Amino acid sequence: MVPMRTNVLRRCRFLGIVVFSTALVFLLLLIPESASPPPGGAKKKPFVWNQDERWFALEERFKELRSMGCEHIARIIDTGFNKGRRLLDAIDADALNPEAKVFDDIEETIFGLGPMIGACPQRLSDYVQLVTRTREVVKGQSQRWDMDAHPVRDRMYRLIFGGRAALEEVMLQAPSSYLPSLVLAHDEPSKTPFTRILGVTIHSGDILVSRGGAPTSALIAQGNDYPGNFSHVALAYVDEKTSLASIIESSYESGVNVSTLEDYLKDIKLRVMILRLRFDLPELVADPMVPHKAARLALEQAKGPHIPYDFEIDHHDHKTMYCSELVSANYQECGVKLWMGISSISGPGVISWLGAVGVRHFETQEPSDLEYDPQLCVVAEWRDPEALYLDHVDNAVTEEMLHDAEKGEKLSYAWYKLPVARIVKLYSSLMDGVGSRGPIPEGMEAEAALRIDNFIKEHTAIKERVLVLAQEFKHREGYTPTQWDLLKFARVAKNELQ
Repeated sequence: MVPMRTNVLRRCRFLGIVVFSTALVFLLLLIPESASPPPGGAKKKPFVWNQDERWFALEERFKELRSMGCEHIARIIDTGFNKGRRLLDAIDADALNPEAKVFDDIEETIFGLGPMIGACPQRLSDYVQLVTRTREVVKGQSQRWDMDAHPVRDRMYRLIFGGRAALEEVMLQAPSSYLPSLVLAHDEPSKTPFTRILGVTIHSGDILVSRGGAPTSALIAQGNDYPGNFSHVALAYVDEKTSLASIIESSYESGVNVSTLEDYLKDIKLRVMILRLRFDLPELVADPMVPHKAARLALEQAKGPHIPYDFEIDHHDHKTMYCSELVSANYQECGVKLWMGISSISGPGVISWLGAVGVRHFETQEPSDLEYDPQLCVVAEWRDPEALYLDHVDNAVTEEMLHDAEKGEKLSYAWYKLPVARIVKLYSSLMDGVGSRGPIPEGMEAEAALRIDNFIKEHTAIKERVLVLAQEFKHREGYTPTQWDLLKFARVAKNELQ
């Protein structure tokens, strides 16, 4: 009996040691990382429209015009278009400063036409042309402006982003038969190799900006001083012998990589825009193949030693790279400095959230900025109507969440998940070491991964409720809710969930 009792005691002691060790490891893994000093941010002034009454008035005007019928407002629409074209002709014929009153007039004309075209979508193609030409004319004027000057940034944003917002509100009201999935803008001349895809000629060196379908994509697009519509940048390379296109990009999952154009388009993209360097830039006049050379450098980089994604968003240090940095660094090597106007992130709430997931630099090259860069021409943009609506819903949910961030709400996570996340991170690091990919991306800490996961879950829950409220609104009112309606639904949904 004594030997049996001794064995039982030994087993109990061993089990106790195992339980104690496991509990100790669990408690150690619960210890959060030492808090980094709070990021300072760009310390600039975020852009705000402060025109809620104007937006509500435009919606009321839209409802009024819908009840009147297109035959009764056709002449007013013609007058609006004629005025818009005259204003653009006047702008195009002169060298103006950004404070010129004519820019206020064209902005007012574009917004004023919005409710009319929403009520009479038969004129949508004319509205697309007016907004597209406005962007082209304003970008032409901006070639003489200081893109880092605050009045310039405001003017460019009001006209280009504002025009896009007005156009897309109209698109969301139009029957699908009137909606153009592809909008052609300006086919800028280029001597680099090219290929044809989805009705557009793409040249080597063309830049593709896009908006992903994940909640984090909405955060990237919205989370800066000038909220935008794009979250990702990639570079096209077209082989001069085969005309096959490759897309070089840096994604947070795998770092710098290369894929076929077909694989690039398979990923969820709510919108894609093609940009091309102006052919009359001094660098291209001296060497028209500069865009092709920049793309080839990027391709060689992607096929060389692995370059991880840059979660700190530092475009000066190229040991790691985020998506915009990949494009700017390789063009810089060829003598072209992109991102003439650098983005800033100044809101304390946004800084807190981005800092909590690893961002350390708050003057950055945002994807949306490229639409305003006067060195680049917009060639074309693809919009899928259903994806466009989801894009707007994502924006509304994200804007509401960031509104609470500015009031002090933290990007948190469930504390008890940290030990498991750290084990998963260790596994992911081992996978990274053998050239594979783990659940937590290389360069992302376990706590950051938990925060992002929590953000995605909350965003998804709010979005699901917003979609229900929006559908009820459409059934009741007879039209698709506007962006400010969606924002109101997001506020309601968030309060319900809390």
